[in-house]
Amino acid sequence: MNQNEIQELLQSVSDLGITELSIEKKEFKITIKKESAQGAPVYVQSAPVAATIPAAPAVAPAPAAVAADSGSSATSNAGDESKYITVKSPMIGTFYRSSGPDKDAFVSVGHDIAPGKTLCIIEAMKLFNEIESEVSGKIVKVLVDDASPVEYDQPLFLVDPA
Repeated sequence: MNQNEIQELLQSVSDLGITELSIEKKEFKITIKKESAQGAPVYVQSAPVAATIPAAPAVAPAPAAVAADSGSSATSNAGDESKYITVKSPMIGTFYRSSGPDKDAFVSVGHDIAPGKTLCIIEAMKLFNEIESEVSGKIVKVLVDDASPVEYDQPLFLVDPA
């Protein structure tokens, strides 16, 4: 979907008086909400799948970083990481490891986690969303720096389920 199509969609939403519209296709997802006080549509989210497909191999740089630290053991580390579960971002936003700058991180390398445990916060449009674990295990690696932007489906943590 190009910019002209999005503008036409915004105009149609405005003309028809629709307050919210969500479209999800194979290539993209878009949500448009219109604030009733202003009457103008507000572009909320567009997550092109083309941008998220490269995010999946983002785990691949991790062995390279390990290889830089440990020399020639890149081949054995690549096989080791396949046994880990990758916790991915459920949304686009800003990644935070703790609830505040003076607070401890929710989880760090070596922490045990269980389903329902808060792993991080992702801020999206001034809303702070607690991301909870869906798996049990031990945090092996944090793949994102604190206060950095993340994409939909971007790997955040590696978890050893053993």
